[in-house]
Amino acid sequence: MRLEFDEDACTGHGRCYSLSPDVYRCDDDGYCLDPTGEVPAHLEASARRGAENCPESAIVVIDS
Repeated sequence: MRLEFDEDACTGHGRCYSLSPDVYRCDDDGYCLDPTGEVPAHLEASARRGAENCPESAIVVIDS
């Protein structure tokens, strides 16, 4: 699986990196740093949890 990220949609709620800090990180202002790319198999559940909890749907999970 891989992630796609819409930086313009992110409003910095922080749910992604609060719930899944092993996948998502934030910048100094609390916005998600672009997580776009392939997700290692052992982190897929965590990546999905963070994406599903984004209120703006700024993170999209693409299943392979």
